[in-house]
Formats: sequence, structure tokens, C-alpha cells
Amino acid sequence: MRIVAGTAGGRKLQTLPGIITRPTADRVKEAIFSVLDVRVLEARVLDLFAGSGALALESLSRGADYALMVEKSPQACEVIRDNCRLTGLTPKVRLLTRDALVVLRELEGQSFDLVFLDPPYRQGLAQVSLEILAEGNYLTPNGVIIVETSREEALPVELGKLCLRKQSRYGDTVVWYYQLR
Repeated sequence: MRIVAGTAGGRKLQTLPGIITRPTADRVKEAIFSVLDVRVLEARVLDLFAGSGALALESLSRGADYALMVEKSPQACEVIRDNCRLTGLTPKVRLLTRDALVVLRELEGQSFDLVFLDPPYRQGLAQVSLEILAEGNYLTPNGVIIVETSREEALPVELGKLCLRKQSRYGDTVVWYYQLR
């Protein structure tokens, strides 16, 4: 796994061994950032269920201003800290070692341009997170929520003030893009 493009492009990232985290494949990451294109520039990023930090770090490498990463596993947070140092992006990162759903409720009213949701598959966490985001004020007017699920998981086309704009499949992975209506 690596940073695909930008100031830290080509740098290899560390991941936890085993199945504690499931890093986003490079080809899926490339596709996501191809869709996001210039929306990444100067963006404020929220990366829930951050894992290795790859999505937030890719955003920062491509020109985002700030990333808040939330990951409850202390071991995964150590990997994130190492990856921040490896990429030189530490000054733009705030990392919280806490439960993503608890932190999300505390962030109500803070606006982000990009919100990444890449929870463990098949546990209903994508749906619950999306419901919380739909109820509150978390997105800037042109903000995007990017959700990664398994192909067995179904998410709604509309949820509160959120509307599905695009959906793409990559093997067992489905990427959902939501925006405000």
C-alpha cells in the first residue's frame, strides 16, 4: 500500500498485520481520488474508522489542508502515527484514539469538505454513521461523503438531507458518494 499521488506520492505505508484493519486497495483509492478531483484541494477532511490513515494521508498529499482521523484501535493509531511521519504530513493531522460514532456525535456543527467512512464490513457501521451524518451539519455546501462497504451491504439512495450521487464497484468493495440535496 502506498500514497498514489501528490507531495508524498510513491511513499509506502504501513498496515497492521492480520485482519484488524482492511486497507483500501490502491486501485480503489486511485478511483476515489479520480472522482473527487479538485475537491481535495484545500479540503478539511474527516476520516472515520481511519485504519492505516491511507485515505486522509492521500487527501493531504493531494492538497487538502487538514485531516481529523478517528480510530479506536491503539495499535492502528501507532501505525497512523508512523505513516504520518513517513509521509511528512504530521503537522496537518489530528488523530483521536476513540470510537468513531461517539466522536461523530461530538463533531456536530463542524463542517468538512470530505468525509471518509470505511468501517469494518458487514457490521452495520456504514449505515449508522451515514444516519448520524444525515441528521446533523457536518458537510460544507459542496462536501462529499465517501463510504466504502462490501457488495452485500446496501445503503439508501436518499437519507435525510443526503443524496447518493455516484456508486462504483471494485470486486467485493462498493464506494458510495453522498452530497447534500
